[in-house]
Amino acid sequence: MDGFLPIDRARRKTLKTAIGCVGVGLHSGRRVSLTLRPAAAGTGIIFRRTDLGIDVPARFDRVADTRLCTAIVAADAPQARIGTVEHVMAALAGTGVTDAILEIDGAEVPILDGSAAPFVFLIDCAGTISLNLPAPVIEVLRRVRVEEKGAFVELLPSATAGFEAELSIDFPSTAIGSQSVGMRVTPAAFRAGLADARTFTLAEEVAQLRAAGLAQGGSLANAIVVDGPMVLNPGGLRRPDEFVRHKLLDVVGDLALAGAQLSGRFVGHRSGHALNNKLLRAMFADRSAWRLVEGEVPVDGATTRMPAAAAPAMA
Repeated sequence: MDGFLPIDRARRKTLKTAIGCVGVGLHSGRRVSLTLRPAAAGTGIIFRRTDLGIDVPARFDRVADTRLCTAIVAADAPQARIGTVEHVMAALAGTGVTDAILEIDGAEVPILDGSAAPFVFLIDCAGTISLNLPAPVIEVLRRVRVEEKGAFVELLPSATAGFEAELSIDFPSTAIGSQSVGMRVTPAAFRAGLADARTFTLAEEVAQLRAAGLAQGGSLANAIVVDGPMVLNPGGLRRPDEFVRHKLLDVVGDLALAGAQLSGRFVGHRSGHALNNKLLRAMFADRSAWRLVEGEVPVDGATTRMPAAAAPAMA
């Protein structure tokens, strides 16, 4: 399986050592410290608010806000919020890390350069080790689709094992316009084609966002800013279709909240964090739409498990 972690090596994975960084939150503008720590097999990805002493599992059913980012909260402690989790989640999924504790001393993951590349760099610096448990794999069995105001996202079964994705966007700004990208999301493809794609915004929206208490930490150092046909960042774009690639990066991060790598095909048009989360909720709500092939994954507050020895063969 050529998904986030190939099936012939599909063991759970964690970091060799702890590693951290300090940055600002894109929306809060506040300084925040993030430390990625190793975790035991079966832990999953856990965000730990060190300032509150509260753990929040990185799961689709903990998502509480999708305005311009994906934010999760603790089930019984709504004050324990962690915003902008999608880029670090994409980096963990893209490098095959299944178990880690992410310690954070504030309410938002640092934005760094606006992409997943700095988080991939941190993971590479820390190193990773395989654990003696199978990594969870969810196979999509039938089509699940969510639509809203001309936008849609869907998951479909795939003829081959792995995770494939196709995404298109359409913006009125001529610097962005219509773009599309499709790929088989392997670890190598993630690193080469998605990790360094940065978040972006329109110049005319910046004042509105800040008036609404958002984008307080935004700058040309951590986001692409577009004004009509112009890209205002002095260095320009990292690639001509960086916009749609960043949107697909968000998809990878948001779908990582399934708690397992997906074996199937994603197709979307004008997707966003809200639709990505609704897609996972719709899939898990229909038990006939998916099956757990390996490992275990928490669903609806309980743990669904399928031992490797009893797992059915992939179609």
